[in-house]
Amino acid sequence: MPTWIDACAAEDIDEEDVIRFDHGDRTFIIVRDHEDNYYCTDGLCTHEDVHLCDGLVVEATIECPKHASIFDMTNGEVETPPACENLHTYQTKVEDGRVFVEI
Repeated sequence: MPTWIDACAAEDIDEEDVIRFDHGDRTFIIVRDHEDNYYCTDGLCTHEDVHLCDGLVVEATIECPKHASIFDMTNGEVETPPACENLHTYQTKVEDGRVFVEI
């Protein structure tokens, strides 16, 4: 059954930036877009398991730092290859200045 996890403070993530969030044995990323929306996906690129926390965020997308695949953070979909598998996305919410992720 999914549960809400307190991932970080909302202020820990700058506008159009990303942080890594580990929970249990899994790695996630949390992205803050240019409109103060927060998104969470798996933390590894689906192409070659590269950590996306080192990627470039532009608006609501993230670019993998190794082969430049771009993912839409709103739904996890691949926008540019070489990745061909979408990222799994997780619900987020901000309450009392904290970002929560439903895992």
